[in-house]
Amino acid sequence: MHKKVLIAFSLLLSITLLIGLASDTGFAVEDKKKDDKVQIIYMVGGPPGGSFASIKAKGAKDAAEILGDRANVKIVYGNWSPQNDAKKFQESIAMNPDGIAVVGWGAIEQFVPEALDKGIIVTTQNVALPEMEEKHKSKGFGYVGQEQYSSGYTLGKEAAKRSGLGEGDQAMVWGLKSEPKRGQRTIGVIDALEEAGIEVDYIEISSAVDKDASNGIPIFTGYMQSHPETDMVVTDHGQLTATQEEYFKSAGLGPDEVYGAGFDLSPATARAIRSGYTDLVLDQQPYLQGFLPVFQIYLTEKYKFSGLHIDTGSGLVGPSNIDIIAPLAEKGIR
Repeated sequence: MHKKVLIAFSLLLSITLLIGLASDTGFAVEDKKKDDKVQIIYMVGGPPGGSFASIKAKGAKDAAEILGDRANVKIVYGNWSPQNDAKKFQESIAMNPDGIAVVGWGAIEQFVPEALDKGIIVTTQNVALPEMEEKHKSKGFGYVGQEQYSSGYTLGKEAAKRSGLGEGDQAMVWGLKSEPKRGQRTIGVIDALEEAGIEVDYIEISSAVDKDASNGIPIFTGYMQSHPETDMVVTDHGQLTATQEEYFKSAGLGPDEVYGAGFDLSPATARAIRSGYTDLVLDQQPYLQGFLPVFQIYLTEKYKFSGLHIDTGSGLVGPSNIDIIAPLAEKGIR
């Protein structure tokens, strides 16, 4: 686990113990709202039941359970649409909570000053807003998630290395390059593969496939039929990666015929790694993206801590370590 995450966990555990001792001894930190619950809205970004969104939501819920009657955490789901989240963010501002944890889409950036002017703590997860974070860190504006470009580059570089592919080999990258901030991860993958000499063919994930990965089956099948020379497929999307085995089987491909790589672990992805259809995944540890922002808001509201910046996108999972990680994936933690 990343060193910064360990430090953050130590801090959070220390604060949790301090809070518990304060309750037991009657000691109370002076605060104008010390008798009130901290009201927190956690915006998942994705839909209920989604493989990635569910892990984030579990992290937020577990944080709320630890805080108990000290905080009230409302979970708000979306459909991975920046415009939809921008609308929900405005609705959340109108509810006047103590804090909102939101995916840092560019579409919500223009509404952040309104929230801050109302005294609402804003922090980001999954996608960063670095300029806003730098400007408002003292107000608790932090980030918990992967570094987009470096995560993509790390996966692409390691996929090229482990697959043994290079000059003249073909890869298809299915991603979200058109999204200004989120698309940096896709660009990182492409850059790393091309540096290894691999020829990259890029496909943009449509809104229909973004919402429901099963809609990509005919697209993938048609692509592989017209591009049988493809040696590698990289899906830059957690739900698409969770559907890789189904994609490959629908295209008539067996395990290990094409090197499959992608992002985010889930029970389905763990099974695909074990069966040989998926070979490498970068796990951005979404549980932490749910758990830590809830504590970030609580700590800022009650103890005036500034924003934490935590990189969660550092875990690579493949056949060599899947047996260790898979049980945690089944529990919705990894």
